[in-house]
Amino acid sequence: MQLIAATGNQNKLRELREIFPEHQFLSAKEAGFSGDVEETGTTFRENALLKARTVCRATGKPALADDSGLCVDALNGAPGVYSARYSGGGDAENRKLLLKNLEGVENRRAHFVCCIALVFPDGRELVAEGRTEGTILHENRGTGGFGYDSLFLSDDLGKSFAEASEEEKNAVSHRGRAINKLKEML
Repeated sequence: MQLIAATGNQNKLRELREIFPEHQFLSAKEAGFSGDVEETGTTFRENALLKARTVCRATGKPALADDSGLCVDALNGAPGVYSARYSGGGDAENRKLLLKNLEGVENRRAHFVCCIALVFPDGRELVAEGRTEGTILHENRGTGGFGYDSLFLSDDLGKSFAEASEEEKNAVSHRGRAINKLKEML
């Protein structure tokens, strides 16, 4: 099945293609969608559905979108749905702000959440959620991954996502778990 990935994030697109190899993914841009979908939802589910519905309507093809983020216990779940725009800058600035906000904090428990929505032109909608647990490190570790991966010490792997191979990360990541649930639904 050909699916439109309703994302402009090349890292997410690459991960989707790796985790979901049985389907052909086109980016929204490759499918002819050049707009931006503003994430106005207050939950990961709302934002994923908003993006998938918009791209599906615009292209007339099944569209898959995710919204994901890092939720830190000591910060009452922040950055949460605002993970990508936490600092107003890029990944490095987001990580720097997170470390600043956790200075002197002992409880560094956190989890990543991913909500995936697949919307079909006939109106069917499938939504799946994945979660992975870990701890926020005091400094960046590893050179792989993206976003907060270098600060997230995975409970499953015993190392940061940025230290893990793509295969290791995808096997336990929030996105990998959400996609596996979605595969079961299909």
